[in-house]
Amino acid sequence: MAGFELDKIVSLCKRRGFIFSGSDIYGGLANTWDYGPYGVELKNNVKAAWWKAVVYRREDILGMDAGILMHAKVWEASGHVKSFFDLKSDCKSCKKRFKTVDLKDKSRCPECGGELTESRPFNLMFETRQGPIEDEGSLVYLRPETAQGMFVNFLNILDSRHPKLPFGLAQIGKAFRNEVTPGNFIFRTREFEQMEIEYFVYPKDADRYYEYWVNERFNWYLNLGIKKENLRLRPHAKEELAHYALACTDIEYKFPFGWSELEGVANRTDFDLRQHSEFSGKDLRYFDDATKERFYPYIIEPSGGVDRSVLAFLVDAYDEEKVKDDIRVVLRLHKDLAPTKVAVLPLLKNRPEIVELAKKITQDLKKTFVCVYDDTGAIGKLYRRQDEVGTLYCVTVDVQSLEDRQVTIRDRDTMKQDRVSIDKLKEYLNERLR
Repeated sequence: MAGFELDKIVSLCKRRGFIFSGSDIYGGLANTWDYGPYGVELKNNVKAAWWKAVVYRREDILGMDAGILMHAKVWEASGHVKSFFDLKSDCKSCKKRFKTVDLKDKSRCPECGGELTESRPFNLMFETRQGPIEDEGSLVYLRPETAQGMFVNFLNILDSRHPKLPFGLAQIGKAFRNEVTPGNFIFRTREFEQMEIEYFVYPKDADRYYEYWVNERFNWYLNLGIKKENLRLRPHAKEELAHYALACTDIEYKFPFGWSELEGVANRTDFDLRQHSEFSGKDLRYFDDATKERFYPYIIEPSGGVDRSVLAFLVDAYDEEKVKDDIRVVLRLHKDLAPTKVAVLPLLKNRPEIVELAKKITQDLKKTFVCVYDDTGAIGKLYRRQDEVGTLYCVTVDVQSLEDRQVTIRDRDTMKQDRVSIDKLKEYLNERLR
């Protein structure tokens, strides 16, 4: 894809109510984004599809939701307090800050040519204070990842649910990183959502489950419609591995701005449970009933970004095609992800009896499907609007519907139209949407 195509996605998202700039009426706040009516539905559908795949359809993974604010020692144990930083340089002229690793000329600003300061570490965690008195003991952090909440609850899960290895914990939640160079729309932001699994295994089985989860997660994107040619696996070289990781593979997507990470799958070894055992004084070892041994399980971690996934699904679904003398823009989103499944459209909004029937059909369909009613334009314009937001089926109520009790159903992808009896409408849609 050409780079300009990201601008088309950004424009579509604002025009149709997917994603807006944060604090827009105040001039915006850099790299913050608000999800509008269609955007929040798409985002919720991505999360629901993930939860269904990794929790509801499996017997070996339990869901949880840890708090955003955690004890400061959690981040000491994890290594974030000492190690979670980037080397940065500031421009003495324009005052902009840059990651040192991104600078070709370490002495000159890439924006204005001004002189840069010496590189210095910049911690990526947001700090805040808990309680009415600000002192050193009240320091807390906005979590930079959701993983630690699952590690510190490992003992609670063992005591309450008694799972046997291998088993996993799954969580979707907000995380915060004070990135210096966020950008590319919602790809890299300071506030974002993660979908993470911590899968606990016998150390001897870690390599096998690592490969299993790389393939499992890669296929999840394919199953939801991402084109295979736009996905690839990139194993990390030894020198780029995190300090806790024995191995890591990124699932990358071919965004308009280039290949970039959608999700990472890492073998974290037993680092996290050992660290939290040491810092908390609690024994976080697993007891094996068969061997009567206590040991720290290894952890395989698939960690994906919700917002990045939303962007990838939008980019991959975006299509333009010539229809007669017009360019039709359509989001060919997978049926599980499409924000709206059905739109009911009256052919003539100045005929009260047609509007009344269309609204009655809408209310009936809403009991089963995500359905909207729209009468704010001519039928051709309404079709194009629904194409742009990825609506799968449009149901048109016309004059003839008043006589034969039939409606016209239009398929988003083929534009094929079927005439269906109103009393068979739910059955028709159920066959295609379930």
